[in-house]
Amino acid sequence: MAIPEFIQELRRHVGHSPLWLTGVSAYVFDADGTHLLVVRRADTGAWTPVTGIIDPGEEPARAAAREVLEEAGIRARVERLADVRVLPEIIYDNGDRARYLDLAFVLRHEAGEPYPADGENTAARWARLDDLPPMGPRFRDQLRIVQEDHCAAQFVR
Repeated sequence: MAIPEFIQELRRHVGHSPLWLTGVSAYVFDADGTHLLVVRRADTGAWTPVTGIIDPGEEPARAAAREVLEEAGIRARVERLADVRVLPEIIYDNGDRARYLDLAFVLRHEAGEPYPADGENTAARWARLDDLPPMGPRFRDQLRIVQEDHCAAQFVR
């Protein structure tokens, strides 16, 4: 997985100390809402929606759409924020530690066919909602929330 330049710069100062970062999870649906865009991560082999880190000063919804384009090669329109949560601390193989505030967005496909566009994933495809590949509990929980079609975002209280 590519490490953003701003994080590399921070790591030069703080070493492996925990960083507090903001990320996005992008739940992209096809036009009729029966398929979800999923990617297979190159680092773990896990199937997930597109995820990524928000760049400094970047608007979160724009980050979600950018990550979808960069990772899966498709254009998608952000429809709404669906879920906000803090993720457990992650300790990467190199010893770097981070915690993420994750903002889950619902997006709608506009153009393009999915493919692993930037090397962060080994596969990108549409999966029928009734036949999804195995995904971790966080992604299953967020998918349940985004499918509830609430207008307001859900929050852990």
